[in-house]
Amino acid sequence: MRMMKRSKKRSQKETKHSSLILRWVSIVALTIMVSFIVFSVIIYSFVGQQSMVQQKETSNEMVSKLNSSLNRIPNQLEIANVVPALTPSTREVLKGNPPIGSDERKSSAFNDDLLSSLTNPDLSVVVYNLRQEDVFDNGGKLLPFKKIKSDYEMTRVNKNHKQELITYQKVRAAHSGKVTGYIVVANKMTYYNGLMKDLLKWMVRISLIAIVFFTLVAYIIVRDIVKPVKEMSRVAMEVNDDPNSTVRIKDFHRHDELQELAVSFNQMLDRMQRYIDQQKEFVGDVSHELRTPVAVIEGHLNMLKRWGKDDPEILEESIDASLQEAKRMQHLIQEMLDLTRAEQINVQYPNAVTKVSDVLKRVVGDMSLVHKDFIIRLDMDDLPLDTEIQIYQGHLEQLLVILIDNGVKYSTDRKEMNVSAGLSQDDVHIIVQDFGEGISEKEQSKIFNRFYRVDKARTREKGGNGLGLSIAQKLVTSYHGKISVESVEGQGSQFIMEFPALTKAQSKKLHNREQAEKAKEDKKETK
Repeated sequence: MRMMKRSKKRSQKETKHSSLILRWVSIVALTIMVSFIVFSVIIYSFVGQQSMVQQKETSNEMVSKLNSSLNRIPNQLEIANVVPALTPSTREVLKGNPPIGSDERKSSAFNDDLLSSLTNPDLSVVVYNLRQEDVFDNGGKLLPFKKIKSDYEMTRVNKNHKQELITYQKVRAAHSGKVTGYIVVANKMTYYNGLMKDLLKWMVRISLIAIVFFTLVAYIIVRDIVKPVKEMSRVAMEVNDDPNSTVRIKDFHRHDELQELAVSFNQMLDRMQRYIDQQKEFVGDVSHELRTPVAVIEGHLNMLKRWGKDDPEILEESIDASLQEAKRMQHLIQEMLDLTRAEQINVQYPNAVTKVSDVLKRVVGDMSLVHKDFIIRLDMDDLPLDTEIQIYQGHLEQLLVILIDNGVKYSTDRKEMNVSAGLSQDDVHIIVQDFGEGISEKEQSKIFNRFYRVDKARTREKGGNGLGLSIAQKLVTSYHGKISVESVEGQGSQFIMEFPALTKAQSKKLHNREQAEKAKEDKKETK
């Protein structure tokens, strides 16, 4: 049943991913198609307009030439006066003779530009008189007469899916200005109609080919984009089903936002896994460490219940022991909480900045008052007073207290400690040196482990839980620092902490962020 459910879920996921790809491809293909249609319409319209302008110019040129030849006739246009008004070549052509030769044309007093226009197969020319009689035509299709209100009119008509231009022109006598006849010119626009037909055909073909081509390209691109998203979705679902899963998004080998998202997603999963592991460690460690004090308290209570409550001495001893174990448990729980919080510093205090010299003076002064039998020296000769590092002030104080207390616990006859700080290159070094028992080379690599104690019997007497140095290490590493130890048995130890020093620009930037965060919090509290 589980296998069937998993396979069913898998098939549903694949169907969703497939539909996502198809949806995106459809959107891209539709966008390309609309873009090509718009582009084709623009090109088609532009070419059509330019070609139509040329055709209009051809028709107008024909009308203008005819009009310039016929407006010289003072009377109504007739066959007798129209033909002589035309060029000699035109007259010869109308008679069926060949046109005048080049030698004759030179001696002719007439302009022969009209001949080329009249022999254009696309142009049909008809000249009407006032009685609507045909007094001249070039042998083409006889065009119907049409009265026009103005002197000039041009119309475009569709015949058999082809366009034609028909131009009407009134002929006025040059001297009197009276209307003597009418010119009608029809332009079949064979070149225009052929050009537009071929253009439309090729545009449709190219558009179809382009749409298919770019749809395939879009499919490849969308699939390349959706593939990482599918992988992230798969990993997210798997982690959602099993929070302890160690599956992560594989490297996509690409340099874009999706790769950055995958890296951030993996970092988020790693952080979540660390939090889960921390929770498990916390529960396991607390359970392990609290077992002894709970057993001690339980033993004393059972003894008191059976017979010890009647003996004042036993009663007082049991109460003192139980209180001591209760305090030890309280201290242990607090340290465990500190350790857990130390692993989440980057979330709680991302913009904290602290001036190192101020904290060192304050902590060394306070610890000198607490441990009056110790001489604690402070050396800051190599540290500029305005040096700042990115750390919460309370955590730097906690680090110094942990290391100084640790030196006090493991001290011997020499009750001295040295705290020094300096700036070398871009790092701040803080050293806490004691002159106590020291740590063997074998155990130096273990002292930062949880609950590890060099001398368990001695540490238990002093109330240690083996968590102080673990807390210190977590705090230092959470602030991108380093902590190490150098020790010689019988001579003492020195703990060295290193933190990146902030430049003035970095410090100012962090201060501004911190103030902005405080302003937001104050605004929320006000609301």
